[in-house]
Amino acid sequence: MPSLSEVIAALESLWPAERAESWDAVGTVVGDPDQEVSRVLFAVDPVREIVDEAVALGADLLVTHHPLYLRGTTTVAASTFKGRVVHTLIKNDIALHVAHTNADRADPGVSDALAGALDLRVVRPLVPDPTDPDGRRGLGRVCELDHPLTVRELAARAAERLPATAQGIRVAGDPDAPVRTVAVSGGSGDSLFDDVRAAGVDAFLTADLRHHPASEFMAARAPGPLALLDAAHWATEWPWCELAATQLDEISDRNGWDLRVHVSTTVTDPWTAHAASSRPSPTTAPAESASRAPSDPPGAPN
Repeated sequence: MPSLSEVIAALESLWPAERAESWDAVGTVVGDPDQEVSRVLFAVDPVREIVDEAVALGADLLVTHHPLYLRGTTTVAASTFKGRVVHTLIKNDIALHVAHTNADRADPGVSDALAGALDLRVVRPLVPDPTDPDGRRGLGRVCELDHPLTVRELAARAAERLPATAQGIRVAGDPDAPVRTVAVSGGSGDSLFDDVRAAGVDAFLTADLRHHPASEFMAARAPGPLALLDAAHWATEWPWCELAATQLDEISDRNGWDLRVHVSTTVTDPWTAHAASSRPSPTTAPAESASRAPSDPPGAPN
């Protein structure tokens, strides 16, 4: 069996820490470099449910996309949520390694896995990494469809292919507009709006789209129509876990490590239910109230 340091070296070859954003916190959080590793679990979030799953599985290493501590802390007391995670990992000899924005920028990376899940053909990075002479690394991906779909059909494909969440897929734009080119970015993507606009694509699929940035983007989407598809953050990044597990499996085979590599299917998206709106909007008010002036308060006489 390989040591943790050997497995971490392999992971670092896939996602070098120096390619992470300056604000990020990647790398090994917990673990003895000399401990042996036989079973690895990949997941998006280092939360208690995932750590408990790693314990039950008998994993020696947990690899997550999201950091446990993105900002500094003064305590790892077990009375805190994150401290309890640390204590559980150490007590059960489970190492924790994080690949976050370094996995976003990788080739292949998080957005390649997202594009693959949607059966999109990757053309180039949305925001190329200037340190990559081959022009393959970077944030997001610009993709093409094998045949055009409507925005509605693309949203339906995303809802079918990505893991199910309470949110599903939200759409901004004409549902019947044709889509031939798509930009994708796993995780929060509204910071890439300028790059999406410059890419000249027909649609952008990402997550965590906020009201004001999305509204302003749609209002200024000239010179042509462009749709937004907003999926759950966790769902857009989970496909990377399968990609990363496959990459580690291949490394294990080459080195004769015989690692047992697993992907967690536990849904750690924080939203657990969705209630569809049923109240008519002001523009589709019942006919009996149509004679009321829009400025009249409810209950005002006609």
